[in-house]
Amino acid sequence: MRVAIVAEYYPRESDPVLGVWAHRQALAARHAGADVRVLVLQRPLPPLAAVKRVDLAAARAALRQPRRAQLDGIEVTYTRYLSPPRPWSYASWGAWAAPALRRALQRLHATFPFELVHAHYAVPAGDAVRRARPAVPLVVSVHGGDVLATAQRSAYAERTVRRTFQHARLVVANSAGTERRCQALGARATTVVHLGTDLPEAPATSAHDDRPPTLVTVGHLIARKRHADVIEALALLAPGHPALRYEIVGNGPERAALEALATARNVRDRVDFTGQLPPEQAHRHAARAELFVLPSVDEAFGVAYIEAMAAGVPAIGCEHEDGPDEIAATGRGLVQVPPRDPRALANAIERLLRDGDARTQLGHDARATVERAFTWERCGQDTIAAYEHALAGGFQPASRG
Repeated sequence: MRVAIVAEYYPRESDPVLGVWAHRQALAARHAGADVRVLVLQRPLPPLAAVKRVDLAAARAALRQPRRAQLDGIEVTYTRYLSPPRPWSYASWGAWAAPALRRALQRLHATFPFELVHAHYAVPAGDAVRRARPAVPLVVSVHGGDVLATAQRSAYAERTVRRTFQHARLVVANSAGTERRCQALGARATTVVHLGTDLPEAPATSAHDDRPPTLVTVGHLIARKRHADVIEALALLAPGHPALRYEIVGNGPERAALEALATARNVRDRVDFTGQLPPEQAHRHAARAELFVLPSVDEAFGVAYIEAMAAGVPAIGCEHEDGPDEIAATGRGLVQVPPRDPRALANAIERLLRDGDARTQLGHDARATVERAFTWERCGQDTIAAYEHALAGGFQPASRG
């Protein structure tokens, strides 16, 4: 089975963490039997925020990306295209990318006659493939943003997402909640494929004895991840837990506001901002913590939860969120709290910190949940099954319109 993968978010020279989950799924599919090549939609322009702050390094990084690379043995081609800045035009990026992608797909097919195109996200990748119209079925993976953000921005954006879903032979969602949202936006054939994680060696029971008790969050510093709620909870817990610390792994636009909040709550000396780290280092930071805490909202799945759980670290997420709901329903290891409620979050953390035996057992259960349902091996097998389903599909894509 030969598959062309098209993605906007994918590791590149200036940001090897960007979309690393898409690369890992490609590796998992290859391990499960697919032959894959990757086309990355690459805007050789810095983000608008970098332009506003005259970030020359970001501008140079965008231009320096090589056209081709080999990542873990997978051939990756970075397909350049131009489009207006993101804030007011993102839903149209597929139209801007389509001409360059059409040529790239034609060149690829000449030497690698792929049978299927797998696009990550309906916008812009899936829309660009729809417009490029390769003569093979399209599978679109939805990771949340299409249905929770993009389709909500405007009537044009919703229409673009709907047309891409209707064109796709199969829409692959990262959780059952995401699948229902895709169906509501016109997806005709859907399935769920969970992303995965590696299972590290089981940590020793004394792994945390030589360091202060630590909470950790791994994730982009944006408002919906609700790092601020953890800082507020830390301030509530501080009198009873004088050694407790909070480690934030990641970077993003909320960093300055979070640092200011920690200062205002008199816990700045307890909060460590590591910045963005390579995946292996981020995993090690999470594995050393007592608890992984990510009370985010609009969380379609949340690979960071299962990465921590795989290391035997209990996780805390929010109730009524697609990803945490599905992980918690699969097995023990993830505790859910009401969203946007630092006091409820502090109470959950307090219970787990006070009862070490219960926390240890929950960590063992967390690892067992991941081993049973959320490994990369399982992801690869399910991805291949999705491809086979699409290739055997009984309906044809809708006309472009």
